[in-house]
Amino acid sequence: MRAIDPMLMEFDQESMTTRRLLERVPTEKMDWRPHPKARSLGELAHHIAVSQKRVPAAIQTPTYDLASGGDGAVPANAADIVKAFDANVAEAKRLLGGMNDEDLMSVWEGQVGGRTVFSAPKAGVVRGILLNHTIHHRGQLSTYLRQIGVALPSIYGPTADENPFA
Repeated sequence: MRAIDPMLMEFDQESMTTRRLLERVPTEKMDWRPHPKARSLGELAHHIAVSQKRVPAAIQTPTYDLASGGDGAVPANAADIVKAFDANVAEAKRLLGGMNDEDLMSVWEGQVGGRTVFSAPKAGVVRGILLNHTIHHRGQLSTYLRQIGVALPSIYGPTADENPFA
């Protein structure tokens, strides 16, 4: 088994859970934010969708300018965010699936203005940024949805809204 294979299996599982939350984002609440300093619901959902491809694309090279790109414009409706998420997950799986063990263990550097601000094996970037970072933002998304009265799907077990054991 290649080193990337267990990570791809976990990515599949986490992506299904993330998609269930993104499907619940109401278009009419995309501008809602819990605090003036926080991202809007639409911005957060869009960031989650975009990062699925951005991280695997970034580690295809030994260095990446962290200040480049950005998330781009937030789509006008939530269905477009889900479509983007699906396409980006598919592209991430293609990119990650093509990585061999040697490449996955090679050191990657995140840079700003040519200065390295983050350095880790590419496997660590997949784990820490693609998986953990997405899970972190998915947690934020679940609290946003709860605050606006949207029923939450199961994430790692039953929720107050979906409990198969009740």
